[in-house]
Amino acid sequence: MEALKQIKRIPKNHELRIKIPQNIPENQTVEVILIIKKRQKDFKQKINELKHTAKDEIFQEDMGEISKDFESVDSEGLVD
Repeated sequence: MEALKQIKRIPKNHELRIKIPQNIPENQTVEVILIIKKRQKDFKQKINELKHTAKDEIFQEDMGEISKDFESVDSEGLVD
């Protein structure tokens, strides 16, 4: 399975065109999923979501893994 992401704005006519990469053969069946994200209305709402994200368990695990990945780089220091 291969996933492609394209971000589009909805035009007045509410029709979207999707460009398919040349490496996908003609007549191949594809599944298209439309994900609609709600817009955040104000700055306070965005800040509250960021505060919640910082406490999110999955986010914390991801940050821990990233920190582990860079431990060896951090310990090397800068080379002149």
